[in-house]
Amino acid sequence: MTRSEAESRGIFKVDIAIEAGAALSKVRRRLLPFLFALYIVAYLDRINVGFAALQMNREIGISQASFGFGAGIFFLGYFIFEIPSNLILRRVGARRWIARIMVSWGAVASATMFVRGPSSFYALRFMLGVAEAGFFPGIIYYLIFWFPQRERARAIALFMTATALAGVIAGPLSGALLTLHGLGGLSGWQWMFLLEGIPAIAMGIAVWRYLPDHPGEAPWLTPAERGALAAILDEDSNSRNLAHADLLRTMLSGRVWLLTLFYFLFAFGLYGISFWLPQILNAFGTMSVLGVGFASAISFAAAAVAMVLVGRSSDRMGERRIHLALCALAGAVGFFAAAYAQSPALELACITLAAAGTSACVGPFWAIPAGLLAEAAAAGGIALINSVGNLGGFAGPYLAGFIVQRTHNFTAALVTMGLALAIAAAIALAIDN
Repeated sequence: MTRSEAESRGIFKVDIAIEAGAALSKVRRRLLPFLFALYIVAYLDRINVGFAALQMNREIGISQASFGFGAGIFFLGYFIFEIPSNLILRRVGARRWIARIMVSWGAVASATMFVRGPSSFYALRFMLGVAEAGFFPGIIYYLIFWFPQRERARAIALFMTATALAGVIAGPLSGALLTLHGLGGLSGWQWMFLLEGIPAIAMGIAVWRYLPDHPGEAPWLTPAERGALAAILDEDSNSRNLAHADLLRTMLSGRVWLLTLFYFLFAFGLYGISFWLPQILNAFGTMSVLGVGFASAISFAAAAVAMVLVGRSSDRMGERRIHLALCALAGAVGFFAAAYAQSPALELACITLAAAGTSACVGPFWAIPAGLLAEAAAAGGIALINSVGNLGGFAGPYLAGFIVQRTHNFTAALVTMGLALAIAAAIALAIDN
């Protein structure tokens, strides 16, 4: 290669880098806020049952164990249909399939207002899981087509701060809607389910109209930006571990199943706290339903900050395992301390640490499979990790409800969640990324 050819190639690479940087800046501004809003709506419909329980359980005769089972059965429907849903998304495109998911889950979420007892509660929560199956892993898979590996943990963390912000919004909003009790002959929890399901339907219509399936369909990117982004994504794809490109081999990969086990334990703690936090705070008997809503928002706000900071640190250092282990350990410490707190303020502080540590795992965690897997294996592998791992979202709330009903307090339930996160911290150190 001559000197002039080398210089030309170097200039060409600089031009691609500049155009790709401009493209990624636009992608962050255009896509992430929209996907963020979608996940806020999804997570709100998933966890608002914890606030409904403040009125619903007593009104229609749902015990603590029945509530835990019903809250968690969402994940059984999610588990059964998630991998097929994500493979369909890959075939038909994100725009069509995510729109379908959102409209159907919004309809089921609103229909939860018609619950009349444990059986109908179980049925509608299961159907909500079926309707939402494929949404989260579909978005993670979708981000692969827009962000290179070096940008992915931060992008995923920013997207998933929606889970924490949904908690910030869910508390005051759900608490306020519960105060509508008696209006129009409906209970407050019925108003809450009805009104909080409608945004998902509206957002589903917006997805159908506006979400591009890949950079080539984005009208807000210039041709040069599309080409440069495609070039860096192709280079990134070629550098992945193609030994895992086959879907069947992915399903049998020990590394994938280790990630799945970590995610099971993570979900055990995350959804244990998400579904039970309102009742934990309410147990002190010093707050109204609106006060419980505002108090719970503090924990979720801290979780949002932790998710962004940890995701940014993980990307900057190019490191995942230690970040995962430290975050899971912080979550465990928070749960253990919360189990023995003797005042509302101290309880809230400990739970805030638990929520922040647990939630901060998501950015570095999802950057590992997103960078490890390629093409069809990414769609199936990510769905496998999320669907099987999310069974922890069934086990955590259900076991917590069983324990609370037997012991009549939350101490042993919180210790159990802490043990799950402590084991997850040890597993994180064994993950080869």
